[in-house]
Order: sequence, then structure tokens, then C-alpha cells
Amino acid sequence: QVQLVESGGGLVQAGGSLRLSCVASGNGFSTFDVAWYRQAPGKERELLTAITNSGRTDYVDSVKGRFIISRDNAKNMVYLQMNSLKPEDTAVYYCNARPPYLNIDYWGQGTQVTVSS
Repeated sequence: QVQLVESGGGLVQAGGSLRLSCVASGNGFSTFDVAWYRQAPGKERELLTAITNSGRTDYVDSVKGRFIISRDNAKNMVYLQMNSLKPEDTAVYYCNARPPYLNIDYWGQGTQVTVSS
């Protein structure tokens, strides 16, 4: 069983930056693929970026060039550096982890990010 806990959300002005963190408990985290999602009020949860267990990253167009995902397997941590934030980035941000070869998704409780104009 893996538990994920996000932190680092808050209120920031447009153009500002935040760094979200996600810490995992349990074994084998270094073998997991990890992703960040967000869900804005009245909208579906959307995938933003992912990092594989080998460190390969991918981003959706809306955050490419502004957000950076990284991981520190020694600390069981994944980070999301968010730069040049826009009001439309306002949402609850979730960490997701998926072990290899299993159709299982682990989710954190989410952290609120609010960007004021």
C-alpha cells in the first residue's frame, strides 16, 4: 500500500511561482511512474505531466515550458515546479503514482493552488 501526501499549494499572484511536493510512503516508489493532475471547479481532472521510473518526462501543451516535474527517489519525493502562473492554473493539484505492470492508481488528497490576477 502506498500513501501520497501533497504540499506546497497556496495563493500566488499571476506571474509567480510555486513548488508542489508529493511524498510517498511504502516500498518500491522508485519503480513507479508518477504524474501530476489538477481539477478546477466544475471541470474534469486533467493530466498535466508525468515522469517515468527512468526519469523520462512529458507535459501537456498548456503547461509545457512553465511547469517542471522532477523526482528524488532516495527521498520518495516528486516535485512540480510551476512558473509563470496564470489565473487559469487555479485548481486542486493531485499527485498520482502507478506501480509497474499493475492497473492500480494511488492518489494524494490534493493541494489547492489559487492564482490571483
